[in-house]
Amino acid sequence: MPDPLRPVLGLLGLVIGFGLYALAGRLAEPWQSVTLALLFALLGAAAWGYAQGERWIHVLAGVLLAYALFRLLFPFLNPR
Repeated sequence: MPDPLRPVLGLLGLVIGFGLYALAGRLAEPWQSVTLALLFALLGAAAWGYAQGERWIHVLAGVLLAYALFRLLFPFLNPR
């Protein structure tokens, strides 16, 4: 039986995520890149913990963590 609370939590997570992304976008560099990298790293770590053996979620978590590392190491390549 599907969990009726799951779509609500998903929508709430999207709203919080977009809000945090917008707030981090207002920061001056290099804090903007560092903050966004940390947010992507936290999202990747949360996805990895949530995966519970689902391979596609592990792949998504790996992509998020790789992007976070990319933002930290190459801030000058990030689009503005």
